[in-house]
Amino acid sequence: MDEELYKENLLDHNRHPHNKRVISGEHHEAEARNASCGDRGVLMLAFDEKGTVSDAAFQGEGCAVSQAGLSMLTDKLKGMTTRELKLLSPGDIYTMLGVQISPGRANCALLGYAALEKILKDLR
Repeated sequence: MDEELYKENLLDHNRHPHNKRVISGEHHEAEARNASCGDRGVLMLAFDEKGTVSDAAFQGEGCAVSQAGLSMLTDKLKGMTTRELKLLSPGDIYTMLGVQISPGRANCALLGYAALEKILKDLR
């Protein structure tokens, strides 16, 4: 997929976000903020008895990169084990987004990842 298609995918996730809702029932959640541009995201994860993500959702507001990133991340996390979550890196997030992210937008792109790190810290 070339960069234009990835860019269109990112914009589509911003216009029509997946999993932008609240998980009812037992779940873990964490908030991340980007003070430089006002982005805010709350990532919510529900786990089954085996430690696999059974549901993922988010709430928040901010720029297209942060909100599309949260939308894409919630899709990616469903079905992952806790072990797999711990192996995710910022590089995986950039790959998932599929577009070149300038240094000034790195915090926007990694907003969901920052919330995920908080959830994983709480699970320990």
